[in-house]
Amino acid sequence: MTTPFTRDEPLLITSKDNAALKALRRLAQESAHYRQTQTFWIEGEHLCQAAVDKGVKVKRAVFSESIWPSLGSTFKAVAEQNVLMSDGLFESISALGSSAHFGFECELPQVQDMVSGCMTLILDRLQDAGNVGAILRTAAAMGCTQVLAIKGSAALWSGKVLRAGMGAHFSLRLVESLQETDLEQLRVPFLATSSHQGEYLHELVAKGSLPHPCAWLMGHEGQGLSASLMNKADQHIRIMQTHGQESLNVAVAASICVYSSAVMGQSIV
Repeated sequence: MTTPFTRDEPLLITSKDNAALKALRRLAQESAHYRQTQTFWIEGEHLCQAAVDKGVKVKRAVFSESIWPSLGSTFKAVAEQNVLMSDGLFESISALGSSAHFGFECELPQVQDMVSGCMTLILDRLQDAGNVGAILRTAAAMGCTQVLAIKGSAALWSGKVLRAGMGAHFSLRLVESLQETDLEQLRVPFLATSSHQGEYLHELVAKGSLPHPCAWLMGHEGQGLSASLMNKADQHIRIMQTHGQESLNVAVAASICVYSSAVMGQSIV
C-alpha cells in the first residue's frame, strides 16, 4: 500500500510488496543494476552529505519512520520525492549490516568522454570492490581526477564501491566498460608497476624524472596487468619493498604511485 502526501510529508510505503520498494531493494543490493536504472543508491549521513555538497541530483530520499522526526531539513529538501517506511521495510532495502535508516536514489552522471593529457588511473579488470573504492578515494585526495575502468572491472557505481569510496565518486571523472583500444586517445605516458624491472619509483621522484601527467596502469589482483597493456607501457617502475614481500595490494600500490605523481606535480608548479 502507498499513501500519497505533500512534499513536506513524504510518500508513505507500508507494504513489502510495493513496487517502488522492490525496485529500491534491487538497486541497493544488485551491484550492476544501476546500469539499467541510470540511478544509484547511497546510504547514511556521510555519503548523502557528500552528494548534497557536490550537487548530485537526488531523485528519491528514503527514510525510516524512526529517523524521520530527528533529521534536519538538509536531507528532507533535496529530493524530487521523499519516501517514508517502517524500520523493518527500510532494513529490507539496506545492504549494510547495521542500517543507517536513510538513503538517496541519485541520478547517475552522464557517461563522460575521457580527457587526454591529464593525470589518470586505469583499472584493468580489478575485482575487489573494496580495492576499487579505496583507489577512487586516493585518486580524489591526490588530485588525479580521472579514473578509467577496463571492461571486466568491478562496477564503479555499485554499493560496495560507493561505500569504500567515501564520496570520492562525486569529485572524479569516471568512465567504465572500456576496451584497451579506447586508451589510445589519452596522449600521456603509460606507467606500469613491476616487481622485477624498471627504475625505482622513489629514485625517479628524487631525480624529478617521473613523467607528469601520466596514466598509471593497475592490474587484476591475482593476474596483474594483461600482457597487451604491459606491452603498451612506456615505462616500467618498481616500488621498493625493503623486507622482500612478493607484491603489494593493488590499492596500496596505486596510493603510492598517485601520491608520487602528486609530489611531482607540486614540484613542477
